[in-house]
Amino acid sequence: MKDQRTLTLLCLSFLSLLPFLPLVDPKPLSAQAANAGANSNAASAQGKLASEGTTTFDGVSLAAIQAAPAPEAVMASAASISQTGWTVVCDTAQASNPCGNAINGNMNDFWHSEYTPTLAPLPHTITVDMKQSYTVGSITYLPRQDGQSNGNIGQHTIQLSTDGTTFTTVGLGTYIDDKSLKTTTFTPASARYVRIIASSEAGNRGPWTSMAELNVYTASQALPPGPAGKGAWGPTIDFPLVPTSATIEYSSGNLLVWSSYNPSTFGGSNNVQTLTATYNLGTQVVTSALITNTQHDMFCEGLSMDFSGRAIATGGNSDASTSLYDSPSNSWSKGALMNIPRGYQAQATTSQGNIFIIGASWSGGQGGKNGELYNPTANTMTLLSGAPVTPMLTADAQGVYRADNHGMLFGWRNAYVFQAGPSKAMNWYLTTGAGSQAAAGTRGNDADAMCGNAAMYDAVAGKILVVGGSPSYQSSTATSNAHIITLGTPPAVPVVTTIGNMAFARAFANSIVMPDGTVLIVGGQVTAQPFSDDTSQLTPELFNPATNTFTQLAPIAIPRNYHSIGILLPDGTVASGGGGLCGTCATNHYDIQILRPPYLFTSAGALAARPTITAISVATVKVGGTFTVTTGAAVTGFSLIRLTSTTHTVNTDQRRIVLTPSGTSGTTYTLAVPNDAGVALPGAWYVFVLNSAGVPSVAKTIKITLT
Repeated sequence: MKDQRTLTLLCLSFLSLLPFLPLVDPKPLSAQAANAGANSNAASAQGKLASEGTTTFDGVSLAAIQAAPAPEAVMASAASISQTGWTVVCDTAQASNPCGNAINGNMNDFWHSEYTPTLAPLPHTITVDMKQSYTVGSITYLPRQDGQSNGNIGQHTIQLSTDGTTFTTVGLGTYIDDKSLKTTTFTPASARYVRIIASSEAGNRGPWTSMAELNVYTASQALPPGPAGKGAWGPTIDFPLVPTSATIEYSSGNLLVWSSYNPSTFGGSNNVQTLTATYNLGTQVVTSALITNTQHDMFCEGLSMDFSGRAIATGGNSDASTSLYDSPSNSWSKGALMNIPRGYQAQATTSQGNIFIIGASWSGGQGGKNGELYNPTANTMTLLSGAPVTPMLTADAQGVYRADNHGMLFGWRNAYVFQAGPSKAMNWYLTTGAGSQAAAGTRGNDADAMCGNAAMYDAVAGKILVVGGSPSYQSSTATSNAHIITLGTPPAVPVVTTIGNMAFARAFANSIVMPDGTVLIVGGQVTAQPFSDDTSQLTPELFNPATNTFTQLAPIAIPRNYHSIGILLPDGTVASGGGGLCGTCATNHYDIQILRPPYLFTSAGALAARPTITAISVATVKVGGTFTVTTGAAVTGFSLIRLTSTTHTVNTDQRRIVLTPSGTSGTTYTLAVPNDAGVALPGAWYVFVLNSAGVPSVAKTIKITLT
């Protein structure tokens, strides 16, 4: 099945056949634009709201969704730096298409690399001198507009310089193969010179590059603070889709993301395919593949990782389907159909290796989305008659359509699953036999926290941080509330501790457990409103479990709200990306940024020296077993973090275990895995070591097994 993922940019040529939507004038999104192809995917046929495709999109009034402005409007905006007086140099140009065409303000001509009498090979470079320095925050690239696609830029690198000699990369990745205006937004920087290096042609039609217009824009933010204590955001990575779901390929460490059947929308799905993309952390190359063999549009799916490290995606647009991603073979396969069609459900891997699934009235009909259990080994789905969804419903203004969405679930001891939210009522679900449910009290004085975050930052102690969220899914004011839940032996009511609030109220944010036990909260907005970037919170916060306080970090340049993702990478950095997926709307974000957290910098702001893991004694270890880690120098801390998957603010996989050496020989340390599968949930885990300054290593991966 390798060819599924190695199609790379070839698949983008095929995507031109899909119902892509043209850019429109700035006005509310029309029903036709929001739901391209909806006639083949009627709301009633999918059990969705009857208003879908007529007055709403994803339950949101069409009148509330702002359309993307026309390219002319963007390039003429107040932030656009005048091209007057600029000069440009390119390494190749066709005589009839000189590189000056890229900065002349005329959309109807273009620069093209030389193709006759000599065919200039890739890569191709164009460099603009703006004649003075500006604080810049984004560039736009407009492909040729003459109805041809030859030369559309695919893989690319964007660099800035103040002197024309030393250039810094601020963006890279792969653009989608169409004529739409491409925007790359990055952390503000001072620059006089802007360079774009085109490494591939987006449709693999030939070794060409073309460009109608290159524009540069002043930043809307100030220059970032120094990285000491604040961290630093790295280059923006452009994707040929809006990354809405994500997981880590445990065998390679690469980041796998996907959108829906289409790179920019989920409306009007054909229900038979999903567009994915992979970011290779080593080569920094983004490739894409269209997955058709599982006949599953995996948008708005339930998502978690099983004992073997496979990502299990259930339901969504294709509301009863199941797809399984296997990292070593780089392939997707089809799983058993669910008994209850669902979309926007949560699911969690249990201590016995099954996947517990509950909720999700976004698709497949409304109400009655009680629990069921997927057995990955037998590939079977079993209804749990004793696991009702009713006790975990919120009081959402849109009723059960939203009230059973995005459960905050955690697999725990003895085959129990704990539901921490978003309802203020908490519950235990036993997943053996016919299942059972037991009330577990309320989350202190917290309200319903729809699209808030929950993260198990200390699995041995059973500690979960719950932050933010809003009483209803949309048009609802978020809170900055923060609580710590401490689990004991189920079904005992856990201890809930109210701590000081975050600095900012957030819904649609993402929380990420870090190697040192802190929790990063990034993105979100004050008023929960899908497909809007209004009231965005751009300043991340870092929760410190030693003090139960939050610290503000360097601001992100791009809003991360509805349909955004956040995930820990094996080098201890964090990928934050996506948002939107609403057709020709103004809030589609085809990118991620990577945060280097404060622990990677010294107090002077320099990059810190990192400890190294030179060897791990085994590739797999049993629950309760031991293994050794050898490091390049003495270290003082050890942690395991389970590899994760995330979509729609939900990440039920992530949990952290602190390890204490039982023996030391030089720089070789003996470590024991907790003897409880509800704590050390089997699957693929990162192994991190930390030095005395709290700086983590790049992780190695180990598999914890049940037997």
